[in-house]
Amino acid sequence: MSLTSTMTGNAQIVTVNAERIDAAIAIQFKEDMRSETESGASRVILDLSEVKFIDSSGLGAIVAAMKQLGSDRKLDLAGLTPMVDKVFRLTRMDTVFDLYASLNEATAARKS
Repeated sequence: MSLTSTMTGNAQIVTVNAERIDAAIAIQFKEDMRSETESGASRVILDLSEVKFIDSSGLGAIVAAMKQLGSDRKLDLAGLTPMVDKVFRLTRMDTVFDLYASLNEATAARKS
């Protein structure tokens, strides 16, 4: 699992550099997210633009990453490909996370 992180304004952008978040890498994803976001901005944007497939383990790992941030920090999702977007909407996870079509749209939202 490869994650890269950058800061922009008031947000930390964590980019997933993998085509899948599934059972095979969910645990590693959670650990990598924890280390990337241990200290940082109050808003984290997870860039999923390279992710083509996500399963229930991947969804669980993203929820776990959100919980690791605590109640005073926010995790938003950006760049969901059509298949990944469909999974989030079918599982009603679009009610848990703010979903943005692109990273530019997410950074423009400027939430605190």
